[in-house]
Amino acid sequence: MKKLKLKELESRLQQVDDFENPKLLLEQYPTRPHIAACMLYTIHNTFDDIENKVVADLGCGCGILSIGSAMLGAGLCVGFDIDADALEIFSRNAEEFELTNIDMIQCDVCSLAARTSKTFDTVIMNPPFGTKHNKGMDITFLKVALQMAQTAVYSLHKTSTRKHIQKKADEWKVKMEVIAELRYDLPASYKFHKKSSVDIEVDLIKFSFEKLPN
Repeated sequence: MKKLKLKELESRLQQVDDFENPKLLLEQYPTRPHIAACMLYTIHNTFDDIENKVVADLGCGCGILSIGSAMLGAGLCVGFDIDADALEIFSRNAEEFELTNIDMIQCDVCSLAARTSKTFDTVIMNPPFGTKHNKGMDITFLKVALQMAQTAVYSLHKTSTRKHIQKKADEWKVKMEVIAELRYDLPASYKFHKKSSVDIEVDLIKFSFEKLPN
């Protein structure tokens, strides 16, 4: 399979359609093509956790991380999201790129863990940041992801929550490694945003099970 360069991946991801009417309660902020490409390229090239792997994308929205994983040669990438409207856009996106190694499931991510324990090699996600109406949702998503993954979870989290997340990782006895520090450019998707966009510092974190006994 032809290796995609970072710029090439980003340019393809720029063609992925986004939320038409983002829902505030679900914290639907699009993952920008630049962030998605950096995240996936690092997971793929540095850790080899995408190609030929079974990958889950939690809170997949319109599917940019799933589509990028499929482009990088995932054996299968399955996106999970509660929102039918987002999944409809995801489905259109997957069809436009003619990707066959991709699937999507409508469900509440919070109820997934018991049904999908250790069924994926890798879990990738840009979870809700757990602000406003969704306090703690980032940790809930992370807990589910760690139950689903066999090898590693790659997740975006606000840098300001790093200590709190490290505390949780220690509590759950998983190895946590900040592998990139990124700036997340949030567009003014909602009426209460006063600026046209706002920069948030985010960490791309790898969680793995190296500390766990066999």
